Amino acid sequence: MSSFDARLRRKRPSPPVRLPRVKDPVVPRLRQVVFDSTHPRASAEFWRQLLGLTYREGDEPPVPGDDDPAGRDWLNLQTPNEQPCLAFQGVEELPASTWPLRGVAQQLHLDLAVGDVDELDAVHTRVVALGGQLQLDRADSIEEPLRVYSDLDGHPFCVFVVREL
Repeated sequence: MSSFDARLRRKRPSPPVRLPRVKDPVVPRLRQVVFDSTHPRASAEFWRQLLGLTYREGDEPPVPGDDDPAGRDWLNLQTPNEQPCLAFQGVEELPASTWPLRGVAQQLHLDLAVGDVDELDAVHTRVVALGGQLQLDRADSIEEPLRVYSDLDGHPFCVFVVREL
């Protein structure tokens, strides 16, 4: 979570957390992040193009004019070296996040990083061209230049400058 996100969180009393100690636990590996989507193909295309991902074999778009049952149900994207990354699960309805306003919480968002403000501006152009919506612009911040966007389904995500990239 970026320091910007931490500053926005409301201070609420947290109940004490008492988790049992587990000896010799099996640690699961994060496989992928799954987005609910009212249009999985469109969402997958947005993220594929933005992050330079590829479709898992069998999930590629059909020939124009052909039916796309996978594009309405479930799609997987992977890194160029074929590691699972993102998946998209079709749902009938999906209320878009109203963050930073109250109403519908983000529940989850991705933090993406670039090396400098010029790269932040280049990514901005790319996100908007792909149909993303700018929600918050702090590109002029000296402390932490960033922009917050929403994807085609209203999922928020941040792009911020990490100078040590």
